[in-house]
Amino acid sequence: MGADPLEAREGALVRLPGKSTGGLALTIAVGAALVAAPLAGALGASRDAVTVARLKYGGGGDWYANPTSLPNLLAALESRTEIDVAEEPVTVSLEDEALSLHPVLHMTGHGRVAFTDVEAARLREYLERGGFLWADDNYGMDRYLRAEMAKVFPEASFVELPFDHEIYHSFYRFPDGLPKIHEHDGGPPHGYGIFHGGRLVVFYSFNTDIGDGMEDPEVHNDLPEKHEAALRMGVNVLVYALTH
Repeated sequence: MGADPLEAREGALVRLPGKSTGGLALTIAVGAALVAAPLAGALGASRDAVTVARLKYGGGGDWYANPTSLPNLLAALESRTEIDVAEEPVTVSLEDEALSLHPVLHMTGHGRVAFTDVEAARLREYLERGGFLWADDNYGMDRYLRAEMAKVFPEASFVELPFDHEIYHSFYRFPDGLPKIHEHDGGPPHGYGIFHGGRLVVFYSFNTDIGDGMEDPEVHNDLPEKHEAALRMGVNVLVYALTH
């Protein structure tokens, strides 16, 4: 993976209002989905902790896969940054009013994904107003996700992100892009994005299984370095999403 891609970026201490810290820190100005004011201001007022919303979608795919991955990621974000983090993720659907309260959506699965027209419109609104979607293919989701995202942004398509994109360097350095966690069809992992108004609104990790790697190591018998690489990449995605 190149020269020490898992080395933390120098000075990469991150905090949000509501959690005190000393030393060098980068204050995050977080854009809240479907909220006119930045989430950072809202958090400062309410002292709410940041969490990740697991997306419950239709179509029959196992949206609930990798149940230990997001709790482990939140624990890593809490211990490695100064972001005030909730202990558990939440689950939302695209028609839930609570969708607007969460700056980051995560979705995964092995199979079919289906959005209704209303859900596609809600997802577009969420992303246009500051939200961020991280889709992580758990092997088998690819063709369905691409078709459904074409409903959300018919004028845009997934593009592969270059290795110098900030998402690979937001907290830890990944000079060769996504780490490879699990093998399925061979070949390298790919990180794709959808941009809207010049902002990356969707990140799609493909042919890598970051979510599997973030699970408790005994679930997939992953080596410690694979588990660590997956968690570090997950931290990068969240830090990037919360700062853009």
